[in-house]
Amino acid sequence: MKLRVIIDLDGRDAYWQMAIDEALLNMRIREGLPNTLRLYRFKPSAVTIGHFQRIRDSVNLDFLNENKIDYTRRITGGGSVYHDTNGEITYSVVLPVEGVLADILESYRVICSGLIYALKRLNTPAEFVPINDVVVYGRKISGSAQTRRREYLLQHGTLMYATDLDTLEKALLAPREKLASRGVMSIRERVITLRDVVGPVDVDSIIDALIEGFTQALNAEVYYDELSERELREAEELVPKYRSVEWIFKR
Repeated sequence: MKLRVIIDLDGRDAYWQMAIDEALLNMRIREGLPNTLRLYRFKPSAVTIGHFQRIRDSVNLDFLNENKIDYTRRITGGGSVYHDTNGEITYSVVLPVEGVLADILESYRVICSGLIYALKRLNTPAEFVPINDVVVYGRKISGSAQTRRREYLLQHGTLMYATDLDTLEKALLAPREKLASRGVMSIRERVITLRDVVGPVDVDSIIDALIEGFTQALNAEVYYDELSERELREAEELVPKYRSVEWIFKR
């Protein structure tokens, strides 16, 4: 397949980033835009929660509000995520639901293998753990989430290269039984960053590895592009939704 690659590292806030991902999916459905891989970061740091989560069970609202950390709800499933401006790259892909991607579990395996290939290039042994995690030495370095509309999917996820894990642990909540099922007592014990494994890695090297990894995973021919004015206008119309109390606190 041909895959448009957008490197969008200047950073936007959580409301804009989630709006852009939804806009790309909507316009792929409506206007037949190309298959797209976008690599981006949240600026400022923020938290997103899964579409089906109860917000008060998923994040520490007092901590987020006291520290002026933005938070919003995604259109994708999955759990709560802390997006560190200086320690995480987020990816999103918009693809047709066809071939191996028609099966949800298999689509996670295929798309997440892009992260595994990237990490191996960065001298980090990684493996996929269903449904949607990539782990290193048994600890989570990347999580992904997905939604499907019509005949297309949006999947986005994280790669923690230097995330502040102290802030992550204070910002997020996880049920004790979920942690216990993974043999840990705290969120901090559950996760790991690339820096923990190989030391500091520059962002350019991470981006190069991710592009190569997704190219291999999707058997794609890539070309580089930027967000169009039409895509940004569509996203701008969605931003108020992601800022709204009704959306964020719908569960």
